[in-house]
Amino acid sequence: MGAVFISWNALCCLWNRKPGRAGREVTDEISIMKMIQPNCRVQFTAADVAFIIEILGAKIGARQCLIQLLADEDTRDLILDDEQLFHALLERRGCLQISARLYFYVLVRRVFQKADLPDRRLADYVAELLTEFSETRRQECVPPGQTFSLDYFFDMVAALQTTDARTSFLLRMHIGNQSLFLAGVFPDRIRSRAERRGFPDLSYYESLGSTHYRLAGEHPLAHRYQVDGILLTLSERFQTTRRALNDLAERLLSLGDPDFGPLPILHNGAGTGGELV
Repeated sequence: MGAVFISWNALCCLWNRKPGRAGREVTDEISIMKMIQPNCRVQFTAADVAFIIEILGAKIGARQCLIQLLADEDTRDLILDDEQLFHALLERRGCLQISARLYFYVLVRRVFQKADLPDRRLADYVAELLTEFSETRRQECVPPGQTFSLDYFFDMVAALQTTDARTSFLLRMHIGNQSLFLAGVFPDRIRSRAERRGFPDLSYYESLGSTHYRLAGEHPLAHRYQVDGILLTLSERFQTTRRALNDLAERLLSLGDPDFGPLPILHNGAGTGGELV
């Protein structure tokens, strides 16, 4: 995933895609529902390391020393929390040649710290969620073993009545993730649609997301995959998490050259959103 603004633009464009009818057939493997894991920090690229060295090398020391520090989990996390790195991501103009995982992790981690959400694994999970959902096909809900996408929340909830335990767990995670993504990245759009057209408001997304994160977190598979704590935290603090992402979205959508940044892409489709609820 090359330039980071492309990833953020993709997030903005997701709202404006027109989903097909429920039961739409999907043939590409990438659309099959995937479980989000808190693993951004172990997937950084060579370009990510080079960027960190460029920004922090003078402060921390020689290139080789910094690479060794990044290889250690504890010092890596301290380096990623550096305020200078955060500001470099926000203030540099144009496309950053780094991975979306580094970009989203550093920014999510900072707004979560401000919101009293200190768990790094929580920031890692949400950063991975944003990275995955920056690909339109990853946002689609295609249960394992099926070739049909579920484009609406009521279809996903209805499917829970007939699925096995593992698919039920994945569906509940997906409902929680999608609720957080939409309410976190597009709050103004949700408010506008609720006021003008009678669509569900933010409280609907908060209730839906919190409920399904809780049920997913209580599932035995959540403990097996070591995501139970994350899911239960997202359930208990869904509104706080959503507001932190609102802050992040507002920061990013106000940046950059108006002919290049994400804002024009969001505006160009402002009246043609598909119904995702």
